[in-house]
Amino acid sequence: MTTSTSELIREKAAALGFDACRFARVGEAWAAGGRLHEFIDHGRHGEMAWMADTAERRAHPNAMWSGARSAIMLGVNYGPDADPLAALAHGDRGVISVYAQGDDYHQLIKGRLKQLASWLASKFGGELKVFVDTAPLMEKPLAARAGLGWQGKHTNLVSREFGSWLFLGSILTELDLAPDAPEEEHCGSCQACLDICPTGAFPAPFQLDARRCISYLTIELKGPIPQEFRQALGNRIYGCDDCLAVCPWNKFAATAREQRLHARDALKAPGLAELAQLDDPSFRALFSKSPVKRIGRARFLRNVLYALGNSGDAGVAPVAEGLLADPSPLVRGAAVWALSRLLSGEAFAGLRATQTETDPDVLAEWTA
Repeated sequence: MTTSTSELIREKAAALGFDACRFARVGEAWAAGGRLHEFIDHGRHGEMAWMADTAERRAHPNAMWSGARSAIMLGVNYGPDADPLAALAHGDRGVISVYAQGDDYHQLIKGRLKQLASWLASKFGGELKVFVDTAPLMEKPLAARAGLGWQGKHTNLVSREFGSWLFLGSILTELDLAPDAPEEEHCGSCQACLDICPTGAFPAPFQLDARRCISYLTIELKGPIPQEFRQALGNRIYGCDDCLAVCPWNKFAATAREQRLHARDALKAPGLAELAQLDDPSFRALFSKSPVKRIGRARFLRNVLYALGNSGDAGVAPVAEGLLADPSPLVRGAAVWALSRLLSGEAFAGLRATQTETDPDVLAEWTA
């Protein structure tokens, strides 16, 4: 029996380390573009101006590349080997999102996609384009159309096989590939992901307001995190897995087979006090090959200091006080907030009297 083009591609994808490979037609109409425009019109993208800037190209795959006929949607399982929510109970430790505890998935998946694309071009010809998360392509709706999973009430992809833990990559091609059946939505009456959100980031099922999302606040937001959300951060210092980890479909998930996606020991609930003392070289060394490095030391220490303030441990106040002289006003302002939570009112007022701060944003933290 002759092996079909689709099966040959699936076999090659599996050989390259992909855990899932399915196909979708690109040219058909879909509702995702309308949902994107509604999201932006409500301002729910926050400071992510690139979403508005690329909205027209992002709204439909053919708006970005009119020649695309099929999408090859690929997944790599990054399932954790422990409960991601367990570390939230340890206020002296920092919680880093599961996806960022190992090597940066962008580089790993992009390398495999390029290998697959090179093989496709040599075997079948035709133009193609490779995407990993950073391009103006709505991968989750395409993945749902290809049957990799469905977008749950938290808007993230859920897989019956891999639960919440699936990195996506995609190849758009001129090839006309037989499409797989789309996946139905299997959330039912469950709304565990909505109920667990610490900041109420879901205005309704299947809707997200990124401005309230801890992942957005700790990663995308460049300035101080609004006061109303700081306590809700708890000890989350990079991203948030709450809505992913609580999904009942994770009972079918398995630990990632790719070793580079396993959590590094140093990034499994690291001590907050130690993280707060990182200078720029040590920050870069600790987060080498990690997506955490992209936000930079100042933004990361901002998050760490908010977590220190939430720890309730007055013994770490000297660590925060040492950062009142940090070169970054973002760090200094977060240190002030941490101290306002860790010190008594009298001690905090006495410390304020010794300061010669001139940055208006940091001064505002002293009087907030």
